[in-house]
Amino acid sequence: MSAPIRVLVCDDQILIRTGLTTIIDAQPDLEVVGDCGDGRAAVDLARRLHPDVVVMDVRMPVLDGIEATRQLAGIGVAHPVKVLVVTTFNLDEYVYAALRAGASGFLLKDAPPGQLLTGIRTVASGAALLAPEVTRQLVGRYAARIRPAENVPDDGPLTPRELEVLRLIADGLSNGEIAAALVISQETVKTYVSRILTKLDLRDRVQAVIYAYRRGLVT
Repeated sequence: MSAPIRVLVCDDQILIRTGLTTIIDAQPDLEVVGDCGDGRAAVDLARRLHPDVVVMDVRMPVLDGIEATRQLAGIGVAHPVKVLVVTTFNLDEYVYAALRAGASGFLLKDAPPGQLLTGIRTVASGAALLAPEVTRQLVGRYAARIRPAENVPDDGPLTPRELEVLRLIADGLSNGEIAAALVISQETVKTYVSRILTKLDLRDRVQAVIYAYRRGLVT
């Protein structure tokens, strides 16, 4: 059997933190390796314990979850940690900022336990926890902030086909929808997505969407 996914739980409300820990630890493939109630402790524990996933609250004392996420998963971090942000508010500015800071996805605090567990497993696998329709909402609401003030020429290493796939990702299409649009197989789409992330040194589809908007590849 493979080793369980190691999880660090960070939330300033002890009842929520205890509840999350209990739910996660009850799963045979998941293991809570630590918990804490502020962002500074989250950064320190993550660097010491090397969890596979950090479940991170946004509003915490000492250091908020956004800055903690940036220090653990932001641009330039040598060994980034996968961060799953939990929040009370759906698609609020805190969630957007956390995704920009390097988070791999987010969940609402009132999500069913099954969604939390699936979210942890999804983020641990290297995928982003954003459904296509949620991606559409996110970029639709915050596109003005993501887009550069002036057009930035595309001088990236992507082929024309990869750029086409990237634009469709930024439009919020799933792999199946991209495959149908381009008349190719889903396996081929997965290959393109993997190449795009590797060439651009991006962690997941969330970062790919933000990259596309900042580059002006979509409007």
